[in-house]
Amino acid sequence: MAKTGVLSSDPTLRARAAELKKELQRLVKIIVDDEDCSVQTVDQAKHALCALRELKFNTRSSATTMTSSLKLHEQLPCPQEFICPLSKKLMRDPVVLSSGLTYERPFIEKWLKAGNRTCPQTQQVLSHTVLTPNHLVSEMISQWCKSQGIELPDPVQNRIQEGVTEAERLHFFSLLDKLSAAALPQQKEAAKELRLLTKNMPSFRSLFGESVDAIPQLLTPLSGTKSRSGVLHTDLQEDVITTLLNLSIHDSNKKLVAETPKVIPLLMEALRFGTIETKSNAAAAIFTLSALDSNKTLIGKSGALKPLIDLLDEGHPLAMKDVASAIFNLCIIHENKARAVRDGAVSVILKKIMDGVLVNELLAILAMLSTHQRAVEEMGELGAVPCLIRIVRESTCERNKENCIAILHTVCLNDRTKLKALREEENAHGTISKLALDGTSRAKRKANGILDRLRKGVNITHTA
Repeated sequence: MAKTGVLSSDPTLRARAAELKKELQRLVKIIVDDEDCSVQTVDQAKHALCALRELKFNTRSSATTMTSSLKLHEQLPCPQEFICPLSKKLMRDPVVLSSGLTYERPFIEKWLKAGNRTCPQTQQVLSHTVLTPNHLVSEMISQWCKSQGIELPDPVQNRIQEGVTEAERLHFFSLLDKLSAAALPQQKEAAKELRLLTKNMPSFRSLFGESVDAIPQLLTPLSGTKSRSGVLHTDLQEDVITTLLNLSIHDSNKKLVAETPKVIPLLMEALRFGTIETKSNAAAAIFTLSALDSNKTLIGKSGALKPLIDLLDEGHPLAMKDVASAIFNLCIIHENKARAVRDGAVSVILKKIMDGVLVNELLAILAMLSTHQRAVEEMGELGAVPCLIRIVRESTCERNKENCIAILHTVCLNDRTKLKALREEENAHGTISKLALDGTSRAKRKANGILDRLRKGVNITHTA
């Protein structure tokens, strides 16, 4: 006896299944009868079969999800710490923001996507936008739900099922087919549509993780973006690179995207030869992908720091912040600091700081590089000390003062002759002493370290 279930009892689903079976029969007949049938026909049959499978097996879990939701509303109020401050509902996928507070992933992603860079509750400016799964709270919620007889759906699968219909899934695969097999005008049309879909519908980003061929298919047009005359199809390149950026925002895609063989080389090519918007989006993609330490290593080994530093040197306002953010993230691991120094980062960053360009962000990178011996030597050789002293004296930003005094402390430890400029500054303005009293805790430590060295010098007088 055949088993009955959601599919057999829902007229809409039965009709959809019948439609898919009819389409599958038509396509299979073409494949069997026509020896010259196209690859596209075979792919369409494959997608129809997958859609039928998804329809049969996912409907049962959808019904379970609905039942669980009904049960959830029938329960007594759950513990407050399990409620998302934004959705006001029980969290399925809790993540921690850099402010330390926990939110439901889809709702905080929507908040960040709207351009907000503060914590919704505390209004604290976020140091970064990487979302970290809160496994402890997730486990506590799971245990509580079990005790209440509530079955919560898998958060990732739930987001995919809620966001994409079967028709949209089929359309997604048809767009990929166009990218890999169609003529140039159709490739451009498909690339532009995928860019918009992955921007406006986060669930479409998840679809790229369902097929190992999806990202390679997306990249196919870029291997032929130059015509015989050598002209680059910059609009097609921009759409594909921006789609990669959209994909990389999805946490589950970061590893997959970065480890797809052609991705990093194509991002590097975009940094060198794209439009300024393409360059900016390529830098932003590298920044987003570098949230994972394994990706930092992979991107650094690929040689991506050099084109990033060159783009920083170009100084286009549209790209500067994305480039600086990418360099900062990559240089968190020591081996990439060495690569950045070798590729000329110190001289480029110092020049921008001296010109008053993106001072906050670039000082943070320079402070990070100051743990590398050759970088410290270059800073001394390139006249960093007077510039950094001036920032300590004139800046109203405590973080900038902290970074400057930390760099100065390291430079002076490396080269005692640089203490002369600090001694003159201290005698004239008392700049170091002021920072030792009023700076951040780290700034105070570094300032006092410099003052100690000044006191040990010959013929130096100092009043604390």
